[in-house]
Amino acid sequence: MKSTTRRLPDAELEVMQAVWACTPPVQRAEIEELLKDTHPMAQTTLLTLLTRLSERGFLKIEKVGRSARYIPLVTKEEYLAEQSRRFFDKLCGGSLSTFAAALCSSGLTKEEIAELRALMDEGKL
Repeated sequence: MKSTTRRLPDAELEVMQAVWACTPPVQRAEIEELLKDTHPMAQTTLLTLLTRLSERGFLKIEKVGRSARYIPLVTKEEYLAEQSRRFFDKLCGGSLSTFAAALCSSGLTKEEIAELRALMDEGKL
């Protein structure tokens, strides 16, 4: 995994979430449409964030005439896996018991805990 998978600032993560929700290549208008209700931003702000994400290696910008299309270079799953590992290592010191205790204290429902247990039993965790 590239070093570009370090934690994204909130605004950039919101933009990446919108990109991941679309079928690539994604146009700016599609991203704006997804963000308009929850995280509205000026077109110039969005373009700045998209450029930053490209510079960090999260997106590829493909110019098509006067417009651009955006292609994710890091999947949501890759980003989530890397951030989960960083959380585990940094905050839990790599201790599984510390992580499990934190997870149990986080307010998970019995159903969510049962789902985790089933995933472990199936070898998916």
